[in-house]
Amino acid sequence: MTPLPGLRTWRLGVKSLALHPLRSLLTVLGIFIGVASVIWLLAIGEGISRKAQEQIEGLGADNIIVRSVKPPSETTLGIRGPVPYGITREDYARLVETVPTIQRAVPIREVRRQFRYADRVVDGRLVGCTPDYAEITQLRVDRGHFITAAEAHHQENVCVLAAEVAERLFPFEDPLGRSIHVEDDYYVVVGVMKSRAPTAAIGGSLAAQDFANDVYIPITTFWSRIGDQIITRRSGSFEGEDVQLTQVTLRVRNVDEVVDTADLIKATLSPYHEKRDIAIVVPLELLEQARTTRLMFIVFMGLIAAISLIVGGIGIMNIMLATVTERTREIGIRRALGAKRADITRQFLAETIVLSVVGGVTGILGGLTCGPLSRVARSGIERFFPHVVENLPDVVRTVEPVIVPMSIPIAFGISLVVGVVFGLYPAMRAAQMDPIEALRHE
Repeated sequence: MTPLPGLRTWRLGVKSLALHPLRSLLTVLGIFIGVASVIWLLAIGEGISRKAQEQIEGLGADNIIVRSVKPPSETTLGIRGPVPYGITREDYARLVETVPTIQRAVPIREVRRQFRYADRVVDGRLVGCTPDYAEITQLRVDRGHFITAAEAHHQENVCVLAAEVAERLFPFEDPLGRSIHVEDDYYVVVGVMKSRAPTAAIGGSLAAQDFANDVYIPITTFWSRIGDQIITRRSGSFEGEDVQLTQVTLRVRNVDEVVDTADLIKATLSPYHEKRDIAIVVPLELLEQARTTRLMFIVFMGLIAAISLIVGGIGIMNIMLATVTERTREIGIRRALGAKRADITRQFLAETIVLSVVGGVTGILGGLTCGPLSRVARSGIERFFPHVVENLPDVVRTVEPVIVPMSIPIAFGISLVVGVVFGLYPAMRAAQMDPIEALRHE
């Protein structure tokens, strides 16, 4: 077993590198870029992945979402009016009564409307729901209260405003107790919600949920005041729908029962919806898929970053081969004075290890600046190119790099291995030189 190089060998290696500072610096720079790129790319990948997982978790891992979907073969209006489709009140009652693992069920009906107060108008989404809607969608009350069971039971004309709607309709007044105008009815404001980030779109079965322009009313009031048939006239044409429930969000007792419950729900509803006018979304499955994708994404980003380390290793080999050629006479003198081949090998390996360690340590320090530098870069882009930032997806504008703890030792370890592997050949080549030929070298 080859003994570890002594202190003298390390000092000689550092002294040799110091004789050519610029060349050594450029070699270290290759390792620095490789290590920093590993940490940066994995941090960015982890940040994007976590953002996607947070959006899916916002739907609730223990929730199952049943959504009404308009069949692509159906026309908007039939001979006798809108063609009915989607979830019915009978479906809702059937699920609650026959699926034992359902802990809570929240029926939802949504429609686009204009909200008016004085001379101010806001286009938004009117949501008929039950008191459980706020908890299941993680909405928090800012002022007043959310819809109560008593208000839903008596079909009262009350509403709760999203924070943005309240700010636009009542910029200088307290909205509580005021009445807003929706179509032909007035609704008294009983609460204002806090702002909530939108959820992600999930394929074609669930659109992105933006809560910014919502107004919430009791679903019983929705059914009595507005009804199921909605006909809208736009640009000389009519658009209509006959939908009893836009969505039903079901909470299961245990996360382990989510997948089986989703299969039972599908089996229960399928006989009544041959037109495929419903979609069942299981956030738990999406979350597991996102986690699997995260691992694949991290491996892919890591492989890309590892290429930079290999390039840095090639740089080390190139420099060390040139160094061996330059120091041929020195090698011959050392061999003539009694140095063994192992001593020569250790000397050159010590130099490559020093280059790798310095590059690895500085690369780690550079990688840890990922978060602050990305924020500075983003603020600069927002300042000088605001229009470009506005057109970017929300995940790009808000994502924060997250340092993956394992990336630091992995990157440093790979840099050290790359340095040793790519420095081994030049060291062995130096050790194999014939002392007599080396002394004759000019």
